[in-house]
Amino acid sequence: MKPQFAFDPVAAVAHLRAVDPRLAEVIDGVPFALELRPVKSVFEALMRSIIYQQLHGRAAQAIHGRVVAEMLKDGPVAPETLLKIPDERLRAAGLSASKLRAIRDLAARSLDGTVPTLAQARRLDEAELIARLTAVRGVGPWTVHVLMIFYLGHGNVMPTGDYAIRAAFRRLYRKRKDPTPAHILKHARRWEPYRSVASWYLWRSLDTEL
Repeated sequence: MKPQFAFDPVAAVAHLRAVDPRLAEVIDGVPFALELRPVKSVFEALMRSIIYQQLHGRAAQAIHGRVVAEMLKDGPVAPETLLKIPDERLRAAGLSASKLRAIRDLAARSLDGTVPTLAQARRLDEAELIARLTAVRGVGPWTVHVLMIFYLGHGNVMPTGDYAIRAAFRRLYRKRKDPTPAHILKHARRWEPYRSVASWYLWRSLDTEL
């Protein structure tokens, strides 16, 4: 089944256009095209995010593909499968020692219930998700925000820790200095309850002429 947003995209775009004329200029030039990434578990989504950290897209995609291929030799893409695979096979797939430790910790915490199921994650609020998922090695608030926006379809996430969000905000609103998270959050009150969509437009604005 195709994943669904937890909000109405049409209503979100209309709201943002009405409350923020500057953002409306971006909206008018960029059709809404945010799509949720299909995923079977929070474990699967976070494993991908950990592998992709600090790597260029193609390199990360290749390593992720090899890790998944190794897992499929022994079972499904699941924490139980990962924990059965020797370190040597996963390192040969391209994982660094730190990322190997991180995804093994992810697998263990998925099995002990720290990492929620996909159904549970969709019901949890942002604070609870961050508290539980940042217990995993290598997972910070930014990773949780990405999960919420692109996998769970939450509508009101504001990833102020993201460098590109801060850069886009400074550029779009013509700020002389880098905005602080508090400054962005204050401005973003007008975007509620659709801050995730506003964030997506901020990211897209970096690819547009202003």
